[in-house]
Formats: sequence, structure tokens, C-alpha cells
Amino acid sequence: MSRKFPRPIKRIVIKIGSSSIASYRMKPRTALLKTLVSQIGLLHKRGVEVILVSSGAIVLGMGEQQLRVRPGDVSSLQALAAIGQLVLMRTYADLFKPEKITCAQVLLTWDDFSDRARFNNARATLKTILERKAIPVINENDTISTEEIKFGDNDRLSALVASQMHADLLVILSDVEGLYDLRTGRKKVFREIREITAQIEGLAAGTSNKHMAKGGMSAKLQAVQVATRANVPCIIANGRTKDVLLRILDGERIGTLFVEKENRLLSRKHWISFGAKPQGVIFVDAGAEKALLQGGRSLLLPGVLKIEGHFKAQDVVMVRGKDQQEIARGISNYSTADLNKALQTGSEARRGQKEAIHCDNLVLCQR
Repeated sequence: MSRKFPRPIKRIVIKIGSSSIASYRMKPRTALLKTLVSQIGLLHKRGVEVILVSSGAIVLGMGEQQLRVRPGDVSSLQALAAIGQLVLMRTYADLFKPEKITCAQVLLTWDDFSDRARFNNARATLKTILERKAIPVINENDTISTEEIKFGDNDRLSALVASQMHADLLVILSDVEGLYDLRTGRKKVFREIREITAQIEGLAAGTSNKHMAKGGMSAKLQAVQVATRANVPCIIANGRTKDVLLRILDGERIGTLFVEKENRLLSRKHWISFGAKPQGVIFVDAGAEKALLQGGRSLLLPGVLKIEGHFKAQDVVMVRGKDQQEIARGISNYSTADLNKALQTGSEARRGQKEAIHCDNLVLCQR
């Protein structure tokens, strides 16, 4: 039985992992990439808009520098990313040329998602690239990023791009066939998962290939949750499978399909929940926590116990309850200074039940 997608696939985000980009000699897997680019060319001719999110800059930089062990210091990683990004884009440009397709380099950081104006500008740029019939090739801007190299991964980046661009499908290509069900002792691939439960998360493990990649199945499942909450179905599949992209779009049951969530988060709340980087923390008392967890409630000033971090009005912050666990995220109506003033002085604003975070700008952690 073939797969049925909820809607026609007119725009697809394809994430290609480092294991598909580079060999263990840290050189481009030209033959494999050529087959993937050829498939993308055929999808392009069908009228499907394709956005690539490609890893590989650092590992290709290592190859250029004849390194076999990934450095641990940030400056070395940034230098290797700068060297390898040129190799990566040259490889794509050469491979897309016979397909008569232009590719465009787009380098992003998490701040491009965290800042709402930059988020909208990046989306407009990507739309224009697609309108010009070119294919964006997106990567993290590791050359200027610091935290991203240490904690980021392109799985999450691909999910944010898919959400941002309202894609019809996200395909994450890796070196595995999908998510394996190991509970019976047999290596069997899940063909479809409707909900990522704690049991499903327990089947995922981090990557063992530390010099090639930063993530693993755990990172991929986190990315899946970001995308499916934005109404984007996801497939994790092996990039080496013959004609993998064409067969997926033709409905063949390749890889693991993660079904989109029916309770789709609205665009703004999805951005608050997944795209924005929290700039601080607001701790609340038991009464405020109970009220928030009922849903549809604003966070009022009298419920605030203390704050951490330095944020401005309209920045996204985390909300933590009495046990220090995150219960929500939202856009603060106050800066750190103004909120501290209200807490310390018991000001008229505090007594007047003013909102620290309005309910329209607040998302519970079950996001």
C-alpha cells in the first residue's frame, strides 16, 4: 500500500547530513551527491520547489586541512567551516550545472529565527530565490557562530526552515533507514509514527560518529517535533537508497514517516515555542502556575517571584514553576529593569493585576 500525504507536495525541504556529504577521508561523496542532485533536478522539472539544508562544511574543511580528528576549540571549528563551506558550495554548483539549475548559498544562525524581523526577512529572501527557479542551499553560519557549533544541529535548522517556509514535506536524509524498533531484538524500521512518546524517544540514541556529525536520532526526533507542530510531515530515510527522493514523493513506503500534528500551532506561537531563543527566565508561584496550566490565561505580575537574565520588552522568555521546571514560553511585556522595579516596589502596576505575558503570546511547554 502506498503512502498518502495530506496534501500535494509542492514545496519540500531536504536535509542532507554530513555522512552523505563526505567520506571517511573527509572528501565530498561526489557519486552519491550526483544521484541526489539528479533526483532534485527531476523534482524541479515536475514543478516541486526544493530547499536544501546541507551539513558538511566543517568535515570538508577538515579534509582540506588533512585532519582526522575534529578540533574542540571554537576558533578552529570556525576556520574549518569557512574553508569547507567553499568546497561544499563549489561541489553543489558543479553538480547542479548539468541540470541547468542555479543554487544559492544561504547561511543562517539561530538569531535569524529568534529576531522576528530577521525571521521575516529570511523568509522573504528564500521565497524570492524560489521564485527565480533557483535552489537555496542552507547551512548554519558556523564561521561567525559560537554557541551553534557547540549545541546546534542542522536537523533542527531544517525543521525551522520547513516551518518558516510552510513546506509540504521535510525529508531528513541520513545513513540509517529510519527509526528502528529494537524492542523485539529485531532491527525493524517503523514505517509510520503518529506521536513521539517517551517510549519512542527511548529508542533514539546520539550519534557515535563524532568527527562527522553533531546530532543523532535524538536530534532528529527533536527536529521532527518542531516540524510536525507546524503542520509539516517528516520522513527520515537513508540517503544511499536508490532513487530515494523520487520514490518518497511517488508514495513508496521508504523510511519512517512522522505524521503532522492535528493541533497545529499558529505561526506566531510556533515561533515563540521553537524559533526564538529565550533571553531570560521568569519564576512564578504555585497559584500562577496552576492558572497558566489551565490554558488561556495570562501571566499576571502578582504571580511573579523572581527573574533571571537580561531581556527587553517583547523578548521571548521561559516561565518556570515552583519545581524549577519550564512550564511555558512567552513574549514579555516588560524589560528586566521594569519587571524588577515592579517586583521590588509593589508598584501600582503590580497591584493593578497587569500582565507580564499576555495569553496570546504565551505557549505551554506541552508545545
